[in-house]
Amino acid sequence: VHIATAKPVVYDNATLQISRIDFEEAIDSAKAKEIHRNLKSIPGVKNDRINMEKGVVVYFHDNKITNSKRVYEQLMAKGNYNAKPFIISNELAQKKVCPVMAEDSFSFKFSRGIQRLFN
Repeated sequence: VHIATAKPVVYDNATLQISRIDFEEAIDSAKAKEIHRNLKSIPGVKNDRINMEKGVVVYFHDNKITNSKRVYEQLMAKGNYNAKPFIISNELAQKKVCPVMAEDSFSFKFSRGIQRLFN
C-alpha cells in the first residue's frame, strides 16, 4: 500500500548535471559525512555519492542554480580538502553516448541506434 501511495521524488532532469571531484587524501566515514553535509549546504546540489576507497565524490546539481566550478570552489572553502575537479577531455565531451563505452561494443551500437530513432 505504501509503495502504491508514495509520491516519487521529481527532479527537473533537463537542468540536472552530474559532476565529480577527486580527492587525493583518504576519505574515512567521518570525512565522508563532513563532505556530504558541506555539499548538501551548497544551493543547487541535489544528491551525492562518495566512493571512500577511490576518493571520488559524484554529485548532481541543477545547472540553473550553480555550476560544477562554483560547487567545487564552495566545497573547498568549507573544508580543508586536497582535491581537484574531474574534467573530461573535449573529445569525450563531444560524444553522443556514454563516453566510457567502447565504440565497437553492442551497447554502444544499440544506444546509437535508439538515439537515431528519436533524432
